[in-house]
Amino acid sequence: MRVFIARPMTASVAARARAEFDAEMRSETLPMSLKEMGHALSEFDVVVPTLGDLFSAQIFAEVPEPRCKLLANFGVGYNHIDVEAARQAGIAVTNTPGAVTDATADIAMTLLLSTARRAGEGERLVRSNLWQGWHPTQMLGHHVTGKRVGIVGMGRIGQAIARRCQYGFGMHVAYQSRSPKELEFPADYVSDLKALAAGVDFLILAVPGGAETRHLINAQVLQAMNAAAILINISRGEVLDESALISALQEKQIAGAGLDVYEFEPAVPQALIDLQNVTLLPHLGTATEEVRSAMGHMALDNVAAFVQGRPLPNPV
Repeated sequence: MRVFIARPMTASVAARARAEFDAEMRSETLPMSLKEMGHALSEFDVVVPTLGDLFSAQIFAEVPEPRCKLLANFGVGYNHIDVEAARQAGIAVTNTPGAVTDATADIAMTLLLSTARRAGEGERLVRSNLWQGWHPTQMLGHHVTGKRVGIVGMGRIGQAIARRCQYGFGMHVAYQSRSPKELEFPADYVSDLKALAAGVDFLILAVPGGAETRHLINAQVLQAMNAAAILINISRGEVLDESALISALQEKQIAGAGLDVYEFEPAVPQALIDLQNVTLLPHLGTATEEVRSAMGHMALDNVAAFVQGRPLPNPV
């Protein structure tokens, strides 16, 4: 079985892949081109893609009889893969749920605290050698402890964020999802997204990407937020209408934003870069050695099951 891995992996994952499979690992860190994806589907039994490798219906149509029978996605999100088109082509799809939960929730809290307390702005001030010393009204930010947080999406990651907010900072948690959840912590279910946005100090996006959630957070939702509120996005860039966010920030409809993902990633609008009240991270949600290795091994577990003819552990 030939296995193609789309990006460089951690040392332990790379070593296992080469030891257990006839594996080829791409050295490039950018997403695969259409030509590369077509080659992978034609020449390999299994492909391990990740974020940005756009396996659309078009690419499956261009390779009508693929050798590949499994896309073992490296990542919990798989909105870059047309799963139905893959199935019609005879290709199964798996992902890596669970491994990313805590690390992604930690990044949400990093963004929340950094934006609320103006940490990025403060660091830039120190590095510029323009800081003139402490004074009572220097860089006043927003208190986090005891505030009200709204979480859009209450899956594994949303719940991990909620626990951190509830138990770490004494925050009052409200959330919006398709239906109310049975939770192990106090949280108010709010069915209407605009009503949730209007009633919280921090709004955190933790929903999957895809057509159903594209521009879920639009100009109307942003207008519903109060002027002192802060928006955090650790889900997918296209969940948030980036142009509407820029307008809301420029017009001071909201106080700030913390972003780890972008609508046209890796492109980041200059207008966002120019704003001081925005924390910008380069998609660090799962960027720890332990988590990226766990994700890689989970992807390889799916590959191993496929090779051995066993049920796939993480089908989507």
